[in-house]
Amino acid sequence: MIGRLSAALAGGLALCVMAAPAYAAPEIGQKAPAFTGKDAAGKTVSLSDYAGKTVVLEWTNHECPFVVKHYDSGNMQALQKELTGKGAVWLTVVSSAPGKQGHVSAAKANELTKSRNAAPSDVILDEDGTIGMAYGATATPQMVVITPAQTLAYMGAIDSIPSAKQSDIPKADNYVRAAYDAVAAGKPVQVAQTKAYGCSVKYQ
Repeated sequence: MIGRLSAALAGGLALCVMAAPAYAAPEIGQKAPAFTGKDAAGKTVSLSDYAGKTVVLEWTNHECPFVVKHYDSGNMQALQKELTGKGAVWLTVVSSAPGKQGHVSAAKANELTKSRNAAPSDVILDEDGTIGMAYGATATPQMVVITPAQTLAYMGAIDSIPSAKQSDIPKADNYVRAAYDAVAAGKPVQVAQTKAYGCSVKYQ
């Protein structure tokens, strides 16, 4: 019985992590792609609104085991609170298309923020995938750090251990925190680009 359950779980993870189509990612050090989208309150949000502030983008899919790892452990929420507390703007982006895994209505997005005690500055609903494809987002969670001058400082994984195990979080190097701290100190980001791990972004 245990063997069958393990096989089923492995199969589910395999489906979840299926490779996403490749979209050309912008380059580190270049201008971050401009975007405008609607948030979960129906408000228009543009990257240009946050010129002069460090911006963190987080691609999410609440049904993805790798996203669940970081939320059920409280790791993602703690990082959101830590960095927004230091003045960053944190934008959670949902690029799952209607009918695809992880797609949410505005009401569901707001319920998830509340029930998980999440603390993003805003949640952007990117149903047509325009923002995700502009950034070459392929996985959830996938992270981007943008400087106050709106150039790309970091793109890739949240941390250095690509697993769905909560026990790996304390052992991993958190690339997002390191990138934010380097930008805040006016120093180069030592690890500026990595391969994001997790579930494929569920574009249309």
